Amino acid sequence: MSETLDLDTLDFTKGNGLVTVVTQDAHSGVVLMVAHADREALEHTLRTGEMHYRSRSRGLWHKGGTSGNVQRVVSLTADCDADAVLARVVPAGPACHNGTTSCFRDDALSADVFSALDRTIAARQASAPDDARPSYTQKLLADRNLRLKKLGEEAVELATACVDGDRARAAEETADLLYHALVALRAVGGSLDDVRAVLAGRAK
Repeated sequence: MSETLDLDTLDFTKGNGLVTVVTQDAHSGVVLMVAHADREALEHTLRTGEMHYRSRSRGLWHKGGTSGNVQRVVSLTADCDADAVLARVVPAGPACHNGTTSCFRDDALSADVFSALDRTIAARQASAPDDARPSYTQKLLADRNLRLKKLGEEAVELATACVDGDRARAAEETADLLYHALVALRAVGGSLDDVRAVLAGRAK
């Protein structure tokens, strides 16, 4: 856990012993759920490194304790009024009881297509390819010359679309280039998180 929350700084009185917890995927930034926690729940969270909440109906609740969809804590940060906590986590499965990634509407996740793509590429890399029918991603990961050739081709096609002023084709070629760039990055041991870290550092 990269950040330790001082429970003595929280104001539990406003919520009759509870604080609001906004739980966010530490990698994608997607808001997974909103729940409540009391001091006991947060003490369990700090001790175990996995999220615990206080449910009005179920009492103390270890997220994923039954389903296996635990949420490993990366950081806990209080807001300016000390009555809410942002929990950045690495989820082991869906956050919602409906089986969805987030308790919020699926279209709210559309901005996270890059993370979904990066996860798919990682999954293709981790799975053994079918020798008879390997996926296109697996072919690229296995063949350095092919993936570098495709990376160059997509860059040229994007440049050509921009020269032609073709907005729709430029968008398509950008998508193709980003996909091939992420595959090339994954092949050398990198990931989208590395790109995020570079951009975050530049933003500062």
